[in-house]
Amino acid sequence: MATPSSKAGTKGVPREHRRRQMLEAATEEFGTRGYAAASLPAIAARVGVTKTLLHQYLGTKEDLYVACLVPVGDRLLGAVREAMGEGGTAPHTPLRVLHGIFSALEGRREAWFVLYDTTLPPGGEAARRASGYRSAIDRLAAGGTAELLRAAGSTDPLDADALKYVWRDLVATLVRWWVKHPEQTPEAMTQRCARLFAAAATLTPDGRSG
Repeated sequence: MATPSSKAGTKGVPREHRRRQMLEAATEEFGTRGYAAASLPAIAARVGVTKTLLHQYLGTKEDLYVACLVPVGDRLLGAVREAMGEGGTAPHTPLRVLHGIFSALEGRREAWFVLYDTTLPPGGEAARRASGYRSAIDRLAAGGTAELLRAAGSTDPLDADALKYVWRDLVATLVRWWVKHPEQTPEAMTQRCARLFAAAATLTPDGRSG
């Protein structure tokens, strides 16, 4: 008979393994409930440790959030950079970026909401670090959308600005839909987006299929 795995928080659990369990539990808590509503006792209970031990390992609530944010932000920013670096801003780049985002989030989809948490206390380290990651991703999106428009013959800066906002909201909406459909793989989501983009491209200005 197989030996049961050790419970987090019990003696004999390696420190780094226990810390990783704490971060995984905290990422889920912050991602599903938001910073303001997240509970440190609930995070501690998820891994079978005390709130005191959680503080000893990872500090304050804000310290814990930042510890969760950094790997999420690094992973998402890296995925977008890599996707945009593979061939510049070709027409298929948006799909490649989406696939990179979906792949980076697979297995921890709620992590998206850690980065895009609207309940962070303003002026603190958590808000500053999150804003830095979001701004970096926005700059990449702004450059990419502007290049796509130029390739399509539009040099209007307001077109580029509008498309940047559309793209940002579109990605957030797709991720929220994806979270509600856990059976959808990153590949399936990318293929779905390709179909949706193709269908949208056939619409005429009056909203009818052309």
